[in-house]
Amino acid sequence: RKIIFEKQWFYLDNAIGHIYGTTFEVTSGGNLQPKQEVEETTTETKEAGADNRNIVDDGKSQKLTHDDIKALKDKGIKGQEIVQQLIENSTTFRDKTEFAQDKYIKKKKKKYEAVITIVKPSTRILSTMYYAREPGKINHLRYDTLAQMLTLGNIRAGNKMIVMETCAGLVLGAVMERMGGYGSIIQMYPGAGPVRAATSCFGFPKLFFDNLHEFPLSKMDSLLSGTFSTETLPSEPEENALVEEESNGLTDEKQTSLQETEEESATDAAMEINQTEGQEKMNINAEDVELKENTDKENVREKQRKQWERRKKLIETAALLREKNADGLIVASKFHPTPLLLSLLEFVAPSRPFVVYCQYKEPLLECYTKLRERGGVVNLKLSETWLRNYQVLPDRSHPRLTMSGGGGYLLSGITVVLDKGNSDSSNAEALQMEEPSSKRCKVQDLHC
Repeated sequence: RKIIFEKQWFYLDNAIGHIYGTTFEVTSGGNLQPKQEVEETTTETKEAGADNRNIVDDGKSQKLTHDDIKALKDKGIKGQEIVQQLIENSTTFRDKTEFAQDKYIKKKKKKYEAVITIVKPSTRILSTMYYAREPGKINHLRYDTLAQMLTLGNIRAGNKMIVMETCAGLVLGAVMERMGGYGSIIQMYPGAGPVRAATSCFGFPKLFFDNLHEFPLSKMDSLLSGTFSTETLPSEPEENALVEEESNGLTDEKQTSLQETEEESATDAAMEINQTEGQEKMNINAEDVELKENTDKENVREKQRKQWERRKKLIETAALLREKNADGLIVASKFHPTPLLLSLLEFVAPSRPFVVYCQYKEPLLECYTKLRERGGVVNLKLSETWLRNYQVLPDRSHPRLTMSGGGGYLLSGITVVLDKGNSDSSNAEALQMEEPSSKRCKVQDLHC
């Protein structure tokens, strides 16, 4: 299919079989050809001006018109030659500084040289692309904030992670990449099914998806209360046999009725047409009906098989959650984090990290307060990462003029055992026993 990327269209057929990082040149017809590396040997010194104070951008410095450039493209002249002609026909190019000349050449090459490089997808590339092009789909999760989440969540191979995200599958893909196919991931999802648009862009092998489980948020409360149950799982062979018996009985009745009607129609039409033609039509109709019934039976079997597998996976995921020994929790959703976090923390083992992302800090402040009141967590921190890009070039390194306004907020902490049995009096007694004798005496005197 045709790929359109930054006003350039091409086909990826010729790219199959090449290694990642190969640079291609888009030829006529949108075909890709590997670009031959040409060493630029420029011994002559460039003619450049001292500064740009006398250059006026009046649109008259370029002698080539738009029609001339279009004619050069139609002749099949390569982009490198077009850029060279633009330089030669520019009246102000030699008056520009060396830095300005490099900037001009780079800008024209990007516009007229149809060169692309295919790179291997990674978390860094995909998060940068989503944040630059469609930040709303990932809840404005900036790439440095995502990196902080992976670090604070202690994502590593062999973990048993719980991930709740509505970022088009970007956070899930980042966790899967960091774990490398080892360990298990339970994705909690709202609605009818999980969204994994960004996850599919990573190009993970099938091994990575073998230990990926999903569980709906709608059934989480019933799982916590102990009332979770699915319909009785019928064994697959018996179910299929029952379907086959019912469908066979139906098809036999349909076939007999159809044959009777076809025979009657054939006898009525015998006076007008030949008997052989009527018999051929009857055979064709019978074959069509039989083919349609076979496809209907196959569709019913396939649908029931998928339902059976989905129910089986749901029970397996519920069993994993009931163990309540997850090694970490990642939450990055558009929903309010407080009820989500308080419920999902029940499935996390003690002394394990959790990270919650939100685009705004007010919901996380409320979540912070609730966790303080509830207890069972330590090292609770609410943070915001600050990011500024720098241009690093010879003699012109400086911060970028444009920078991101914000990348969201993170609430992180570590779970501990929540002892709900102790009363306030026992806590006070334990506190007194731990205090030094001098302080304990003063406290007793005050109570008297």
